[in-house]
Amino acid sequence: MEEGTSKSPSNCASTVDYGDADPFQWDTREDCEVRQILDRVADKWSLLVIALLENRRLRFTELRREIDGVSQRMLTVTLRQLERDGLVKRTVHPVVPPRVEYELTPLGGTLHATIQSLVTWTEEHQGEIAAARAAYDARETEAASA
Repeated sequence: MEEGTSKSPSNCASTVDYGDADPFQWDTREDCEVRQILDRVADKWSLLVIALLENRRLRFTELRREIDGVSQRMLTVTLRQLERDGLVKRTVHPVVPPRVEYELTPLGGTLHATIQSLVTWTEEHQGEIAAARAAYDARETEAASA
């Protein structure tokens, strides 16, 4: 189980079912499995790993070098979780010292396409988001000084 993930689905059972229009409909499912999957694939480290593994294999050290700020432990945990979910394949080559490579599975490749759409959207709208943030910050600063 992922660190910080509650073992009890009690918070899922209390969610009201509003039908298909409810954006939180996954919370009503047993053990919130859809929510857990979304939490996993939307994690910043997972997103970066999936993006880096597009159409290539990388060793752990190569991934760690490419992902600014990730600790060895966090990258290990992320890779294990992605492997467990069937998104990343880990291959151990029988050499000394052992050489371990990671690559996306076909399922992981389908997720990469979805992530790429999100990245494209972000790139197209980053100016609007920056302007909205600046306007918000200006209003907050003005309200604080009033």
